[in-house]
Amino acid sequence: MENENKWEYDYSASNNETGYPNVGSSGMNTANQYNEPEAQPARPADTAPADGGSVPPTPPEQPQYSAPQQPEKPRRKKKFNGKKLARSAVALVLAAAMGFAGGFVGAKYGGGSKVVIQQVERPASSDSSTDSTGNSISATSGTGLSTAQVAEMVSPSVVVITTEQVVYSQWSWYGQSQVESGAGSGVIISSDGYILTCAHVVSGASNITVSIGDKDYPATLVGEDTTSDIAVVKVDATGLTPATVGNSDNLKVGESVMAVGNPLGELGGTVTSGIVSALNRSVSIQGSSSVNTMSLIQMDASVSPGNSGGGLFNMNGELVGIVNAKSSDSDAEGLGFAIPVNDAVKVAQELLENGYVTGRPYLGISYYAVTDAQTAAQLGVNAYGVYIVEVVKGGPADKAGLQAGDRIVSVDGSEVATQSDLGTLMQDHKAGDTIEITVARGGQMQTVNVTLGEKGAENN
Repeated sequence: MENENKWEYDYSASNNETGYPNVGSSGMNTANQYNEPEAQPARPADTAPADGGSVPPTPPEQPQYSAPQQPEKPRRKKKFNGKKLARSAVALVLAAAMGFAGGFVGAKYGGGSKVVIQQVERPASSDSSTDSTGNSISATSGTGLSTAQVAEMVSPSVVVITTEQVVYSQWSWYGQSQVESGAGSGVIISSDGYILTCAHVVSGASNITVSIGDKDYPATLVGEDTTSDIAVVKVDATGLTPATVGNSDNLKVGESVMAVGNPLGELGGTVTSGIVSALNRSVSIQGSSSVNTMSLIQMDASVSPGNSGGGLFNMNGELVGIVNAKSSDSDAEGLGFAIPVNDAVKVAQELLENGYVTGRPYLGISYYAVTDAQTAAQLGVNAYGVYIVEVVKGGPADKAGLQAGDRIVSVDGSEVATQSDLGTLMQDHKAGDTIEITVARGGQMQTVNVTLGEKGAENN
């Protein structure tokens, strides 16, 4: 297994009500945590662990990779009404750009919306784009636009996203709740209000608000995929400025790029620039209950909490990535990451057409890693490892006989000692595969065969 570094999502969140810790020293926002392959429940199940005793409320974990401590939600005038369950939606239109430009072309079929993603070849001599006022901007072939030109061109397509969620405290048996708020960014991909963002920005939110310029819009969630960390939201608006979708496969190390987003949750429209530091960087990002390994663009453009979901653009003004993570190591500088736009577009299309990504494996559990003596003592267990916290009734794990309190020892003969182990093994499978899971229960080893289900919109 590769060396694990400290990565965190660039998502800004805070509590509107205090009294219970958000999750302790890690600063993880439990309202919008990114868990793979299964979601961490808001309240732990009252079940017996494998080694006896009862499971107390899940204590805060201190993983290597964690979300940052979140700043306060920006004080803005709110112009939305009601409390709509919302998340994010995506759609793009083609615009003039050099090289290859991709876009979403939406057409109505029956009662639904079908999205077709096209990759359009542009002549090498077509080195011109249009700024936000409609004026033509020319660029020297091979060099792209100036930083100022790109910033003017793309800024109208990047939005501020704020969220609210009512969550139950992990520290209480009695159901006390608190309101958690957060902020991130998004990219407009259609003139009629579809917006691309990160799943961890909007996941679980009871209210989502999108700020475009000086106007706020209530948003609804079209779909989210926690495995790819992509989500699509929709606002009721027309005449918006969609981004031009580029081809992330054409990126080169050393190429200049620009990140646009909402750092610290209150600095919307912030522009930072840098270069592509590496491509196809395998990065394991730790949530509060699982690890997700992603292949990302590494860049040195400055990113901060609140940048998640914002755009990474090349110097032709084309969207080439969705910013989603940064290093949380205090000794590291200039380590930001973005999801390649080609990957984001594929996921977005499935979300728009199906509401979820087909074929994702679903085990039907939530789990927790015990990695130190203090946590083991708090949970009343006497062995380190990955413990099942909850089994979804009627899910694949339940049908196979797995129980809350089981310690997962191996999957298909491969040892499971950490959340990262389990997450990586799950990513190697697809819905319909049968896997062999060995667990420790009551001092005995038991092996069961589990046929993986499909992770859909209801269990994403």
